[in-house]
Amino acid sequence: MGTTRLRRPPAPTDAERARSVATRGGTAALVGTGAPRPVVPLVHHLQADGSAVLLLDDDTPVLEQLHTSGRGEIPVMLELTDHAPVDLREPVRGLLWITGWLRVPDAESARRTALQVADVRPHPRLLDLGHGATLARLDPGSAVLADAEGTASLAPVDLAAARPDPFCRMEHRWLSHLEEAHPDVFTALARHLPPPLRVTPGARVRPLGIDRFGLRLRVETPTGDHDVRLAWPSEATTVPELRTQLGLLVGCPFRAAGEARSAEEQGSA
Repeated sequence: MGTTRLRRPPAPTDAERARSVATRGGTAALVGTGAPRPVVPLVHHLQADGSAVLLLDDDTPVLEQLHTSGRGEIPVMLELTDHAPVDLREPVRGLLWITGWLRVPDAESARRTALQVADVRPHPRLLDLGHGATLARLDPGSAVLADAEGTASLAPVDLAAARPDPFCRMEHRWLSHLEEAHPDVFTALARHLPPPLRVTPGARVRPLGIDRFGLRLRVETPTGDHDVRLAWPSEATTVPELRTQLGLLVGCPFRAAGEARSAEEQGSA
C-alpha cells in the first residue's frame, strides 16, 4: 500500500539560505566568550571562504582573552540574527550560529582584510582600525541555521561553496514598499493560503521574504503566527523575471508587474 507525502514548495538550500542571512548583514553578537553580555562587533562580514571578519572595540574583554591565550586563539560562537522586512509581532525570521576559533591577524594582514571588506561592504567604522578598534578573524568549524524552513547543520565547506540568493539584498526595501503602497497585493495572495488560514477571522497576511523560488508570507492571527511559502510558477533569477512571477502569482499580470516595478524603483532609490 502506498503512502501519501506532502510535497513542499522548492526553496534555496540550507547553505544558500545561511549565506543569504550573512549577506544581508542583520545583527551580530559573539557569545560563549565568558563575558557577562554578548560582544557586539563594530563591523561584521562573512567572507567568500566562510570565515568571518569582526571589527572589535579595543576595550572588548575578548581581545584581552586572545592576548593572554597561549595559543593566540579562543573558541567562540558568532550569532547572526535575520530580521523580517516589516514590523512583525515576531520580527526574527532566522538565526545563523557560526562556531570556530577567533584570532587576531598581524597588522598588515588586518589592513589588507579591511580593504577587502570595504570593497564589498563599505562602513565608516573600518576607518577606526588601529585607532581604537582591532580586526579579528573567526575561522569556522561548524554552523547551524534555524529559520522557517527548518534547522540544519552546515560544514564550513558547504558555507564557503554556497552563494546568496540574487534578491537577498533588495528584499527588505522592496517588500516593505509593497506592503505600504500596495497592500491589495497581499489581499490577492491570500487565496493561495491553506483553507484553514483563509477563513480565520482577523488573519493578516504580511510579507516575510522573497527568493528565486518564491514568496514567504507571515499570517498573523489572533491565536498565533503561521509562515507559508508560495512557489513561483517558474524560478526567477533576474528582476524582470521576478516581476513576471509575482504578477502570475497575484493573478493580474499587468497590474502586479507595474506595482513590482514601482517597488523595485523604491528599493534601488
